[in-house]
Amino acid sequence: MARLGLEPFLHPDCEITASELGAYVEIGRGSRLTHVQIGDYSYCDRYADIANCTVGKFANIASFSRIGPTDHPMQNASLHHFLYRSGDYWDDAGRDEFFFEARHARRAYIGHDTWIGHGAVVRPEVTVGHGAVVASSAVVTKDVAPYTIVAGVPAQPLRARYAPQVAERMMALAWWDWPHEVLRARLEDFRQLPAEAFVEKYEGTD
Repeated sequence: MARLGLEPFLHPDCEITASELGAYVEIGRGSRLTHVQIGDYSYCDRYADIANCTVGKFANIASFSRIGPTDHPMQNASLHHFLYRSGDYWDDAGRDEFFFEARHARRAYIGHDTWIGHGAVVRPEVTVGHGAVVASSAVVTKDVAPYTIVAGVPAQPLRARYAPQVAERMMALAWWDWPHEVLRARLEDFRQLPAEAFVEKYEGTD
């Protein structure tokens, strides 16, 4: 694969609708994105399905994950598409635009430096905080605190990724906002230093 750059790299068979993709973004084969904003350096692997979602920078979204799965109108007499995609069934009936506007407004939020595991589901209107990890096959129905690892159906906290004070300092450092050349200059420290040592070295720097 060619080196990533300012234009997003789309693998074959992707479906991208009404979405904004940042720099150094990679979208895996067969993925579908609808009404999505994806921040710089984030990627999704094969056959991810993401709708009505804002994704931060450096997010790692594994294959076959589902973020912001859309709902059916359970309060109505029927759940079926014919209620809101009516034009697919009758020439004289249009889409229910109010239904689609309400669906688009129910956005999920995925923070910076997050990891969404293989086959995980993140429900609409859920926020996954910065640095959080969602285990494979988890179903996330409630907000996930920053730097927390969750697993299960429904997802429950397993443990903290960092000690609370380290997590707070990491969020204050906000390394995900560093320029591309600064990330390169500090690459070896990203690779070698534990999180607390990394924070200690770079707190107070630009």
